[in-house]
Amino acid sequence: MFGAAALLLAAHAAIDSWLAPEAGTGASEHLLRLTATVAILAAAVVLYARLPAGGRAALSAAVGLVALVGAFLAIADARAVGARDEDWSGFLLLPVGIVLLGLSGRQLWRSRKQGGRRHLRRAGIALAALLGAYWLLVPVGIAIVATHRPRADVAPADLGRPYDQVTLKTKDGLSLAAWYVPSRNGAAVVLYPSRQGAAEHARMLASHGYGVLLVDARGYDGSQGDPNLFGWEGATDVDAAVAWLGRRPEVVGGRIGGMGFSVGGEVMLEAAASNDALRAVVSEGAGVRSVREHLLRGPKGWFSLPEAAAQTAAVAVMSGSAPPPSLGDVVSRITPRPLLLIYAGRGGGGEELTPDYYRAASQPKSLWRIDEARHVGGYEARPREYEARVVELFDQALLGKAG
Repeated sequence: MFGAAALLLAAHAAIDSWLAPEAGTGASEHLLRLTATVAILAAAVVLYARLPAGGRAALSAAVGLVALVGAFLAIADARAVGARDEDWSGFLLLPVGIVLLGLSGRQLWRSRKQGGRRHLRRAGIALAALLGAYWLLVPVGIAIVATHRPRADVAPADLGRPYDQVTLKTKDGLSLAAWYVPSRNGAAVVLYPSRQGAAEHARMLASHGYGVLLVDARGYDGSQGDPNLFGWEGATDVDAAVAWLGRRPEVVGGRIGGMGFSVGGEVMLEAAASNDALRAVVSEGAGVRSVREHLLRGPKGWFSLPEAAAQTAAVAVMSGSAPPPSLGDVVSRITPRPLLLIYAGRGGGGEELTPDYYRAASQPKSLWRIDEARHVGGYEARPREYEARVVELFDQALLGKAG
């Protein structure tokens, strides 16, 4: 049963990586992911036959949970945009995961031992299982989800003014879906990482005459490519957006700014550090995208450091990309262009490190904590003040207006 389950998982990995890759990608880009998956599953089958009942139970549970993650991703993708080729094999992972968890329970029951120290032994096994799950299994699951984000249909939105549906081309050959509200004041702002998540901010900027380019990140919704919820290659997407705006006749003198949210905020910081054409940047909710930012936590992050390292390694294998530089290093290269960092008092995902990014940045810079806001909920929490601060930044940097 375990061997058959592993074979089905390997088959799904082959379909996902080689036979039905994301649009704009090819099998060669997923060689590392497929090779690593098949090698780990083969090692698990060999190891399973040599383990005692307790070890078999743990291995069955681990592989079963991974199978359920794959199944739920396939179901979510099919519900959003309809079943695609790799989703059909993903559906089969649901019974596979259930069977493996049942097998794990059976083996665990068989492995129980009597004796005066059985409670201590079981407590030790439970603790080891929890640590193993936290330091290894959870990071792998997060990496799978991060590199297989389900797509969503993007419905037309009210952006306050008419907009065009446009396609951007990245330097690595991907087509990105975007909406563009033409500029009325000679300046424009890139919003990233998705069209459907930034409509309110687009209306706000458009009401002040700014052109607004809302971009779906690679692998998101209408864009080609593999998704990566940590945005490891997202700076290339922002570069394509900036280049596209630079060719627009209504955008005068390269008056282009950028505004990113959550992972988009992280990507916007990295893009601005290497692209001088971004003349002003607003980053809201930037957090942790690899173990490199996690190291900024210092001693208080040591317990979760193995989890962060495992997650970074797993995302690297699943995406075939190297981790990007630490945001603590890149923010210092944005100067002399103005930077506004916004973070929520009730946020998550590592955005509590925003003050660290602020300290590492050079002037001109500003930091705004919105105590009552949740993650990327600053505009919802304080719409008037949010609008005033953001528009003032772009007015000064892009239009030359006095503060």
